Amino acid sequence: SYAMIADYFPPAERARALAIYSLGIPIGLAGGALLGGYIAAMVEWRTAFIVVGLLGVAIAPVFRLLVKEPPRGMADGGTAPQLAAAPVGQVFGILARKPSFWLMAFAASFSSICGYGLAFWTPSILIRSFGFDLLGVSQFFGTVLLVGGTAGVFLGGWLADRLGPADRGAYARLPAIAWVITIPFFAAALLSPSPVLAWFLFLIPNGLNILWLGPVNTAMQNLVPAHMRATASASFLFINNLIGLGLGSWILGAMSDAMTARFGDEALRYAAVGALGFYAVAATLMFLAVRPLRRDWIA
Repeated sequence: SYAMIADYFPPAERARALAIYSLGIPIGLAGGALLGGYIAAMVEWRTAFIVVGLLGVAIAPVFRLLVKEPPRGMADGGTAPQLAAAPVGQVFGILARKPSFWLMAFAASFSSICGYGLAFWTPSILIRSFGFDLLGVSQFFGTVLLVGGTAGVFLGGWLADRLGPADRGAYARLPAIAWVITIPFFAAALLSPSPVLAWFLFLIPNGLNILWLGPVNTAMQNLVPAHMRATASASFLFINNLIGLGLGSWILGAMSDAMTARFGDEALRYAAVGALGFYAVAATLMFLAVRPLRRDWIA
């Protein structure tokens, strides 16, 4: 999908296009929380999984009929040669020699450790620390993701398209700044004594923590030639998901278990606050990627 969007949209519009595509993440999470929570509360939790899953199956044939495969590099002035797909080893060999790839991949991965961990455990925190029931959690969490998440993702794409042409390093600098701002707002929201105040505080970090989707995915498309973009995206996503999705929920859970003897039912809340340090690591790595990205950008 990332490679196809890069073929459809010119470089000056690419971050916004990828950000709009990435709106599926906060909208999907919000819709899943709102619809799934309602079905689970009113009917049964297994039914929620079945209904949400079937919605994706229903859309798949529509996508197949309406979306056409564009020529590789179509939006790059029509000059990209129509080469055969490159072997994975060749693409990864090019990426491996570019410091910006590793810095951005690991920065996104560390942010995803916290992001996926919080997405997994925040509903439990709301139940334990704020006294929500299942329906209340779905409404709180779903609306925060819908409002904050969509605004943050689109803002990232818009800012990257606005600042990126003058300085390619902006595609890395923007996420780094966003993660720095994310930390105190997430901490304040998690430690808030009021669920109403917490809702407003959660809005900002739930937008900024995924602001990177448009800028970083755009940068990945410009580290390799057009006929290598899909494999480059897959290489990046492999690292991000292996570390972020693979470890995020486990690390927060392990931290909570280790802190239970001291904090009891509040252990999960304090574990989430402690895990925000991963955003600091992510921001540092992404700031370090600014200069290499200027050198590694090829299109």
